[in-house]
Amino acid sequence: MKAVTKEYVAILDFGSQYTQLIARRVRECKIYSEIFPYNVSLKKIIADKPKAIILSGGPATVTSSKSPTISKQIFELGIPVLGICYGMQLMAKLFDGKVKRSPNCEYGNAKLNIAKSDKIFSGLSKSFTVWMSHGYHVLKMPKGFEKIAHTTNSPIAAIRHKEQKLYGVQFHPEVVHTPQGLKIIDNFLKKICGCSASWTISSFIKNSIKDIREEVGNDRVICALSGGVDSFVLAILLHKAIGKRLSCVFVDNGLLRKNEAQQIVKKFKQQYKLNL
Repeated sequence: MKAVTKEYVAILDFGSQYTQLIARRVRECKIYSEIFPYNVSLKKIIADKPKAIILSGGPATVTSSKSPTISKQIFELGIPVLGICYGMQLMAKLFDGKVKRSPNCEYGNAKLNIAKSDKIFSGLSKSFTVWMSHGYHVLKMPKGFEKIAHTTNSPIAAIRHKEQKLYGVQFHPEVVHTPQGLKIIDNFLKKICGCSASWTISSFIKNSIKDIREEVGNDRVICALSGGVDSFVLAILLHKAIGKRLSCVFVDNGLLRKNEAQQIVKKFKQQYKLNL
């Protein structure tokens, strides 16, 4: 989908329950985002040229030999990186910092105190509420980094490598329990990464239709339609792109409610004029 926009943010997923939420927050900043597994090849990242990389949180611990990791070369591409929770701890470990089990685990609200001014905190007060969810913390600063924020139980709650534009936050800016979280993400993407905030749903639809027409040409398309969101959105985009050359086949997967299949078929035919 990179053809949809000239710039995008790559999110590397380490198994966090909030990964999809990170992608949503980035898009709320009018910047396209795409999620990849943490072990996506370095070659693909280089080829795709994202404007920024975000490392998600995750349930693993970086001190384990079996924990998911990435190549340190990712940080040498000249692309700004933001590590969230596990992502920050992994970044610290790869830069020779020390991560250890915290004597005071943080699960819930905490007050973040800014230790050094930075663009990522632009427009924010010196202290504000954030959402923590971790049992490990960075004990020793990674090489080349400096601490920019702390909480009572996390002496190192946010870090930066100013020259390489690498940032880490122990808290979760993507959740609503961090009221200023969206502003932090927005600051990172626009003030640090230089993203232009030009992506919108309308532009996504327009470019998706263009891509479909280029791919399909003069051919016909058969689309399996179950009544779920994914197949429905696909069918509507195809219909807008190629019109009557789309033939939909309704698939009753047995998971619909009583009489719902008939209602869906009727709605698709009458309201959306699909050839079903």
